[in-house]
Amino acid sequence: MPPAALLPLAPSPLHPNQRRHLFRCGASRRGFTVHTAVAIASASAAASAAAAEAEAPPCPSPTPSPPTQAPPSKQVSPVLGGIANTRSWSQYYGSGFSIRVPPSFDDILEPEDYNAGMTYYGDKAKPRAYAARFASPDRDELISVVIKPSNQLKITFLEAKDITDLGTLKEASKIFVPAGAKVFSARTIKVKDEEDIRTYYFYEFGLDKQHVALMATVNSGKTYIAGATAPETKWGDDGVKLRSAAVSLSVS
Repeated sequence: MPPAALLPLAPSPLHPNQRRHLFRCGASRRGFTVHTAVAIASASAAASAAAAEAEAPPCPSPTPSPPTQAPPSKQVSPVLGGIANTRSWSQYYGSGFSIRVPPSFDDILEPEDYNAGMTYYGDKAKPRAYAARFASPDRDELISVVIKPSNQLKITFLEAKDITDLGTLKEASKIFVPAGAKVFSARTIKVKDEEDIRTYYFYEFGLDKQHVALMATVNSGKTYIAGATAPETKWGDDGVKLRSAAVSLSVS
């Protein structure tokens, strides 16, 4: 069998309706060369920048600044200027009242005061100056309880059942706060007891270089007054303790 012959492929003739379109660049050869050189240079620069960026160590992230702290808001002063928890204190029970006594305070009620309310052979009973009295070891700080008939504090033919029967907080200050004293605080305090809500008046004042915290209320025609006193120079250290003792007054 004769070997196959390789014949050159001739280009297929163009269709009669098909024409070859030749496009000619309008730019000169010099301009084409310049544009080509610029393009090559730009591509090289971009490639170099990309390679440099890839090789460069990563930039450390900026250290976050600490959160800005808002200035502490001014604390609101407590209603009574500061009260301590007195549950761990000993509680003294008197005639119709009770009061908490700070640690290390001594009972200094004189023996004759205990018997002042007793009568012998029909003699008129001597009124007791204090129903309770306690003092610090140096005797500079005192806590006292006084009981007085309400009609001795304000003339009335009716039995006072509530301290509001003696007047408003401002009106009653004339009874409980000495003339010339500088009043630091005055509050109405309502406490729920077993039967009803009882009203107390609280006053804090200074007089003759003494600082006083006073709590008063009325029950069955009697006015109960608890007072805690100390020199002004010591009130800064022991004022909360003394104020808490006065406020702990409770009647039954």
